[in-house]
Amino acid sequence: MRILFVEPPREFWFVMGEYLPPPFGIIQLAAFLEQEIKDIEIEILDCTPRQLSWRDIEKKIETFNPDIVAASAFASCTVYSVVRTLEIAKKVNLDILTITGRQHFSATVQESLEKYPEIDIIVRGEGEETLTELVNNLTKRSNFSKIRGMSFRYKGKIIHNKPRPLIKDLSILPYPGYHFVKDLVYKYHFAAMAGYDTPYALIEGARGCSHKCTFCTQWRHWGGVCRLKNPKRIVDEIEFCYNNYGSRFIWLTDDNFGSGLRANNLADELLRREIGDDLMLFFQWRCDDVINNEKVLPKLRKAGLYWVMMGVESPNASTLERFRKGIAVEQSIKSVRLLKENDIFSHAMFVIGDRKDTRESIDDLKDFVNELDPDFAIFTALTPFPGSEIYEEAKRMG
Repeated sequence: MRILFVEPPREFWFVMGEYLPPPFGIIQLAAFLEQEIKDIEIEILDCTPRQLSWRDIEKKIETFNPDIVAASAFASCTVYSVVRTLEIAKKVNLDILTITGRQHFSATVQESLEKYPEIDIIVRGEGEETLTELVNNLTKRSNFSKIRGMSFRYKGKIIHNKPRPLIKDLSILPYPGYHFVKDLVYKYHFAAMAGYDTPYALIEGARGCSHKCTFCTQWRHWGGVCRLKNPKRIVDEIEFCYNNYGSRFIWLTDDNFGSGLRANNLADELLRREIGDDLMLFFQWRCDDVINNEKVLPKLRKAGLYWVMMGVESPNASTLERFRKGIAVEQSIKSVRLLKENDIFSHAMFVIGDRKDTRESIDDLKDFVNELDPDFAIFTALTPFPGSEIYEEAKRMG
């Protein structure tokens, strides 16, 4: 059984500068398949760092001759690249089974299977166990009717199997499969944060978020719950990437790092390994949780915490309420101050385009940001991505 995972060509993410991340979703899936299934041959084709053209992708499919081509759907903006990749696979060999998934396709599964005949199967939600069961059934030439978490076509109809329960214990997952892209690790970079010559890795410390912001696709995709890896496992993965792949800039992919003892325990574990002086850690953290961990910030800084990104969004209380952020403006102000006092780079995200925004409210936002003075401010347009509540609202309103 041969499986080719493809991260299609894509443009740099202009919102945050030149940004070329490892293909975390597919290296995690590939590592799980490798762990669970014997006699499987897996390759990952990450097209952007290899500077591959569409013809190069076609040649790779021809030479590797896979049974399955699975294309990574990084975000809604990559949908057409995914479809084109799977279209090329079908052009090479109609018998190749084509698969995709993640947030966009999970949220638009019926529409996508109707619109794109190139897609054979969409894996909905969490992918590891569904994809593994699918591959096992393909090997045994069994049908797909009882595989939870997938949608597919059968005799001209679109079939949606039952949802798959989430993995309860994330520690069953292997370390992400950076060995599949080991020749590329020095090409992955985040220019604004760590320059071009600092290898960096994405490490997953949790899945999901218990908060339910109206513009977010993530919390619905992960079922509105947050599942945590323990601090020792997180630091084990960090140390593994540090020692084996030279990773020095680590982006913890948690939608929100959270609060409680977790921050303190992670800091203690990092300090025990004595690698903090050589690390640059990046967290995504809520303003209120930064404040709740005020006493731990000096220890986290010593342990390597370098950069924190927070969703400040707006200085308008009614806008924050419509977004269902669950924070107050005063918390945004205090969290930026605390990060600066602890020599941690403060990165604040703001949203323009609430339905009640006016020229005056946007001017107020600009004045607020100047006064707040984070180290890095990014303004994004409120976008109704499929899977978010504002997408459903936009559909209702035509």
